[in-house]
Amino acid sequence: MKGSGGSCSLDQIGSDQTVFLMQTIIFVRRSFVVRALCILAFALLVASANGCSSKDNQRRSNTDDPVAERKSKPAPIITPPKNTAGPEPGHAAMVKRLARLHEKVADLEYFGDSAKRAAAKRVDASTKDGDFFGRLQSLFELGSEQTLTGEADAALATLALTDPMLIEFAEKTPSGVPNDLQTAIYFAKALAAMRKAENENCVFCQEGEGCLFPIRGKGVHLQTEGATIAIENLNAALELAPNDVACRWLLCVAHMTLGTYPDGVPERFRIPADRLVSDEPDFPRFRNIATAVGVDTLSLAGGVAVEDFNGDHWLDIIVSCWNTDGQLRMFQNMGNGEFKETTEQANLVGIFGGLNINQADYDGDGDVDILVLRGAWLRDSGRHPNSLLRNDGTGRFDDVTVEAGLADENYPTQTAAWSDFDNDGDLDVYIGNELHANQLFQNDGDGHFVDIAKAAGVDNRDFTKGVAWGDYDADGLPDLYVSNNTQPNVLYHNDGDGRFTDVTKSAGVAGPLPSFSAWFWDFNNDGKLDLFAPHYQEGIEFVALDYFGLPSEAPPDALYQGDGAGGFTDVTRDVGLGNITVTMGSNYGDLDNDGFLDFYLGTGYPGFEGLMPNVMYHNRGGKRFTDVSIPGGFSHLQKGHAVAFADFDHDGDQDVFTELGGAYTGDAFRNALFMNPGFGNEWIKLRLVGKQSIRSAVGAHIHLSFRDDGETRHIHRWVNTGSSFGGNPLRQDIGVGKAKVIDTIEIDWPASGTHQTFHDVPTGQFLIIEEFSETPQPVECKPFFFDVE
Repeated sequence: MKGSGGSCSLDQIGSDQTVFLMQTIIFVRRSFVVRALCILAFALLVASANGCSSKDNQRRSNTDDPVAERKSKPAPIITPPKNTAGPEPGHAAMVKRLARLHEKVADLEYFGDSAKRAAAKRVDASTKDGDFFGRLQSLFELGSEQTLTGEADAALATLALTDPMLIEFAEKTPSGVPNDLQTAIYFAKALAAMRKAENENCVFCQEGEGCLFPIRGKGVHLQTEGATIAIENLNAALELAPNDVACRWLLCVAHMTLGTYPDGVPERFRIPADRLVSDEPDFPRFRNIATAVGVDTLSLAGGVAVEDFNGDHWLDIIVSCWNTDGQLRMFQNMGNGEFKETTEQANLVGIFGGLNINQADYDGDGDVDILVLRGAWLRDSGRHPNSLLRNDGTGRFDDVTVEAGLADENYPTQTAAWSDFDNDGDLDVYIGNELHANQLFQNDGDGHFVDIAKAAGVDNRDFTKGVAWGDYDADGLPDLYVSNNTQPNVLYHNDGDGRFTDVTKSAGVAGPLPSFSAWFWDFNNDGKLDLFAPHYQEGIEFVALDYFGLPSEAPPDALYQGDGAGGFTDVTRDVGLGNITVTMGSNYGDLDNDGFLDFYLGTGYPGFEGLMPNVMYHNRGGKRFTDVSIPGGFSHLQKGHAVAFADFDHDGDQDVFTELGGAYTGDAFRNALFMNPGFGNEWIKLRLVGKQSIRSAVGAHIHLSFRDDGETRHIHRWVNTGSSFGGNPLRQDIGVGKAKVIDTIEIDWPASGTHQTFHDVPTGQFLIIEEFSETPQPVECKPFFFDVE
C-alpha cells in the first residue's frame, strides 16, 4: 500500500522500526479501548519518528481523536448558562432544564455518539489518504465505539476490516505483527462478540438466569454465534499471551454460556473448582421474579429507593437511570402480589437522570421525599442540577430543589447522606462531589438549606464516591465518613459545635484506596458501630487473579470493627472477607432472620470486559462471612448498582432488589428482584416516628433483648437507609431467630435523649413506635404471595 501526500506506508517501515515498536508497546487494560489505543498510538509514534507521517497526519492524530482525548482531558461543559438571577424555581422549570441538558447529549462521554461519528470520518479520511496506521487505528476506534453504543454486529464487521491489514503488516515487516497489537484486536473482537451474545440471549431473558455465574442450566445460550466468535478470538489471544488473566477469565465465561465449561477450556486456563463452590452449598436459592411482577426495567446504571411513598404501608420502588433521558420511574406495590407503574401519576415524567437516589422526610411532614443525584463521572460536563422531590403524602412529587436552596451550585455527584448532625430536630444532608468541594447543607427548620461545609471543616475537595453518617464513639452526635476515589478516605468526628475534626489517622480507617460505597453498621451485635468500605480498583484482571488464586496488588475490601470509644480494628481477613470485589452499589440486610446482617455487593466498572459476579455474603453469627452468591442465585455478571433489602410481601423476610446495567448506552440490562424463599425464623417490623427528634427517626438506636434457643441475645440497629449506594426502607425489619417474645425493645432518640423501653413484645408484628409514647401501635398488614409460577 503506497502512501500519498506524505502519509506512511508499510513499504517504508524497516525491521529496526518494527523491533522498536514491539519493545516499546505499553500493555495497559483499564478498558479495552484504552488498551489498544496505547498500542496503536505507539505504532503511529514510531512511524512519525521515522518520517512516515506528514505533519498533517500527526496533527490529526493528536488533536482529532475524541476517544483518546476524552480519556485524558475534561469533557466540554454543557451545562446551560447560569441565570444571573438564580435558577428558575418550580417543577416545570426543572423539567425544561433537564430537557435542555439532554439536547447536548451527543457531546457527553458514555451517552453520546460523537466519538463514533468522528472515528467513522477518520476511517474515510485515512482510507482516502492511504494512511495505513491511521486507517488501522481509526478502524479499531470505530469498532470499539460501536461496541460501546450497542452495535455489536457492526463492531464485528468493522474490526474484521483489520484482518487483511494485519496480514499485510506481517508480510512486509521482518518481525511480523507485534503480539500485543494482535491480542488487543482479538480482545476487542471478543468483547463485541460477547456483547452480541448478551443482547441475543440475556437482556430479554424471561428466566432471569442468563447471566448468573457460573452460567449453566437455563442460563446456557440458545443463540450461540456470539459466544462462538468470542471463544475463537480469546483462544487466538491466549496463543500469543497465555498469561493474560482477563482473556482466561472471559474464555471461561464464554464457554459457560455454551455449556462447554470446563471440558472446552484447556485445564491451565480453568478457574479452580473450589472457587465455584460455596462453603454453604445448601443455602436456599432466591428466585429473580422481576420480570414476573413487572419491575424489570431495562436501563443503564442507576439508583433505587424502596419506601412506602403513599402511606398504605406497602413498600413501593423508585428507580433511576443515569443517562440524560433516563426516566425516573415509580412502581406502586398494590399489596396483592403486583406492582403498578405510577410514574405519570407521581408527576415524575421528565425527571431524568441520576446515578443514585436516596430518600428522606426532609421537611418532617410524615411522608418520604426523594433526592436525585446527577453528573457523576462526567467531570465538569456533569455540573447538572440535583433534584429534591417533595412528596405530598399520596406518592405525588414536586421538584423543590431551587426553593430549598440546593441548586445554587451544581457539581458532579452520586452520593449523599441525611442526618441531624446538630440534633436540632430536622434533617441535614451531606453531598459528596467529584473534583469539587463537598457540601454540608444545614436545614433551617423550614425545609431550606444552607451550605456550611467549609465552615464545618468537611468540604473534602477530592473525588468522593460514598458518604455515611454514624455515631461511632457513642457521644450522641453523628459523625461522618467520606469514601474517596483518588485520595484516602476520611473520618470526621462531630465536635458538637458545628465543626468536625479529621480523625482518620488515629482511627486507622483511610483505606481501601480507591473505594466507592460505604456504610456504618453493627455486624456482630455488640452495640458498637462498625464500618465497611469495599474497594474499587477498576480492572477485570484483579477479580480474575483472585479467582485463579494468583497474587494481586489490589487491596481487599475493608471491614473495621469499632470499639465504641472511637477506635477501629481491621478485621477483614479475620472474618473471611479477603477477596477482591470491585464494588459499586451495595447494601445490607438480614436474609435468614437470624438477627445478623448480611450484605450484597454490586460489582463492575464501565469497561465491557468488566463481567464479574455480584457477591452476597452471609453473616455467620457475627464471627465470619460466607460467600453464598452461587447457591443463593445472586451471582449476576451484569454491572451491579444500587441495592435494597426489603420485605415487599410482608411475609416477614427480606427480598433483595438490585439495579443492573452499565455506564455506556450499549450496556443496558434489566433490574432484578430476588424473592426470599423463607428460613422459618421469627421477626418484628418497627417504624419509628419522632416528635422532638426528626420525624423519620434517622439515627435512632434500637436495642432488642430476647431468648433464642435458651440463650440471651442482643440485636442493635440504627435507623437509616443502609449503604451510600442503596436504598433500604427506613422501617426496620429485624430477624430474631426462634424467639416468640422479645423481652425488651429499647429506643434511644438522638435529639431529645429520650430512652424508651417496651417489655414482652410478641414477634411477628408490625409496630409503629412514637417518641415519648408508652405503647406501640400495631399495624394490620396481611402478607401476600407473589404469583410467579
